[in-house]
Amino acid sequence: MIDESKLNDLNFAKDSKLLTPKKREEFYKKIIKLADYKIVIVEPPEIDAALESQELNLNWLEAHKSAEIIIELCPDEAHIDCPSPNIERYKSYLKDLLKTNREVDLWVGHKMELKSKVVAAASIIAKVTRDNIIEEIKKKYGDIGPGYMSNIITQKFLKENWEKHPEIFRKSWISWKNHKNHKEQKGLGEF
Repeated sequence: MIDESKLNDLNFAKDSKLLTPKKREEFYKKIIKLADYKIVIVEPPEIDAALESQELNLNWLEAHKSAEIIIELCPDEAHIDCPSPNIERYKSYLKDLLKTNREVDLWVGHKMELKSKVVAAASIIAKVTRDNIIEEIKKKYGDIGPGYMSNIITQKFLKENWEKHPEIFRKSWISWKNHKNHKEQKGLGEF
C-alpha cells in the first residue's frame, strides 16, 4: 500500500516474472522502504484443505488472503490480480469477504501486474519472499530446484522425497498424487 502522492516513486516496478532475481532483490529493497505491506504465507496443508473442501478452491483461498490483507491495511482502493477467469464473480466474492465499515474501491482484472505499479510491486515482494523460502528449504532438505514441476531438479527431488518429507509438499498437487498412486498400484503379479 502506498500513498497516491508517492505512486510515481514505484515507476521502476514491473511484473516480477520480467525481472532477473538480482533486479527483483534490488527493487524489493526499494519497495519495502516506500510502501506499507503485509505478507501472508499459505502453507501446503492450508492449500490442501482448501482444495479438499466443498466451499473453497485456490481462487477463493486467494480471495480470503487478499481480504485479510485489505482489512489489515485499510486502503481506500485495492488493485487485485484476478486468478479466476470470471472477474466479476471473483470481485463480488472478494467484496463479500470485506466486512469493513467503509467501502474499498476494488480494481480487479487479469495481468494487473502489467497495469498497476502497486500490483507489480506486490508481485516483486511475493516472488522475493517465495525465493527466500525456497532457499531456506534447500538449506534444510538439499537441492530441490526452484520448486516448479517444470524443472527437472524439482521433479527428481519430489520422486526421491515425497514420502520422506511429506511436510513440504502439497498432497493435492497432481505430481505428489501420481507418486503416491504409483506406489499403491499393484503389479499384475500381486493379484
